[in-house]
Amino acid sequence: MILMALDHVRDYFSASGQNPMTDPDVDPMLFYTRWITHLCAPTFVLLAGVSAGLMAKKKTPSELSRFLFTRGIWLIFLEMTVVTLGWKFNFSNNPGIILQVIWAIGVAMVFLAGLVHLPKNIVAWIGIIIIAGSNLLDGIFPPSSFSVPGEFWQGIHSQVLLLPGGISVIIAYPVLAWIGVIAAGYGMAPVFSWEVKKRQNFLLILGGGLLLLFVLLRATNFYGDPHPWQPGNSMSRTIINFLNVEKYPPSLLFLSVTLGLTLPLLAVIEKWRLPLHNALVTIGRVPFFYYIAHIYLIHFLTIIGASYQGFPMDAMFVSVIHKPEGYGFGLPVVYLVWIGVVIALYPLCKKYNLYKTNNRDKWWLSYL
Repeated sequence: MILMALDHVRDYFSASGQNPMTDPDVDPMLFYTRWITHLCAPTFVLLAGVSAGLMAKKKTPSELSRFLFTRGIWLIFLEMTVVTLGWKFNFSNNPGIILQVIWAIGVAMVFLAGLVHLPKNIVAWIGIIIIAGSNLLDGIFPPSSFSVPGEFWQGIHSQVLLLPGGISVIIAYPVLAWIGVIAAGYGMAPVFSWEVKKRQNFLLILGGGLLLLFVLLRATNFYGDPHPWQPGNSMSRTIINFLNVEKYPPSLLFLSVTLGLTLPLLAVIEKWRLPLHNALVTIGRVPFFYYIAHIYLIHFLTIIGASYQGFPMDAMFVSVIHKPEGYGFGLPVVYLVWIGVVIALYPLCKKYNLYKTNNRDKWWLSYL
């Protein structure tokens, strides 16, 4: 959750108008600032599946299916309304609706609602097959620049611009591979009920295996990402080219390296009592509340930053892709704002977490 805030502060405050993942002359620090935040979405979706799998101990398949379906629809609705407004601060049709990670989680939950009637090992294999095989579709679903409207079905594996009834809708998160990730997470939920040492060893071995798979497939350009890498004109550029794998849609190699890092971290962090442990856990217990609050806070701070640089306030009543030319700050400011955002949100998260703890009987809190 904290890394995610770094990515969104970078989106709004960075002076670079280029996408760090496509700019051939990207500053390495800017690239790695973006790259490390790639860990966020795969972890969110995998653990959403794990959470559903653990809930299966307390709910019947029908109850769990109903919960996942309604929660998924609710998340899609919030993405189209509250979240989109937070990104834009306007009601224009440029674009009208932006479908990002909350949409992807919502759609994945809707599909998982049907899968929970199957045994967990079958669901896990379905997830693995989707993840491993999704790159076979690369030639069928060409990448989109959003310049030409596409069809809804293309959003399975491509970013696409839709114009239903004249409303501009951007599917920024193609959904197929994310369905695979949540299914894999659901299938591996029993692991988190194992004895501690056995669980940690499993997560370390699985994570190491995914990292080895990433290195072997990436080094040979054999399979797993639509963009083969090649050596650069320096060691730094070569490493960047090697690590620069596709997130939209998430390729097999993207998921291998990100989850390959996340799973060992889950094992190792369980052994440690990190500094600010309680604060980190508090934020993690109210993820959706934090997500909504951090978007609105970052966007509000962007207006202050733009005003400081001489831009009119309404210049930042736009999405990140429409930031005014000449606006932005260097990475030191990005990191300072990021730290400030997290510190500012902690008291709100603490109060909301306390409210949820004291009101467990309120069913609707499980949707927030």
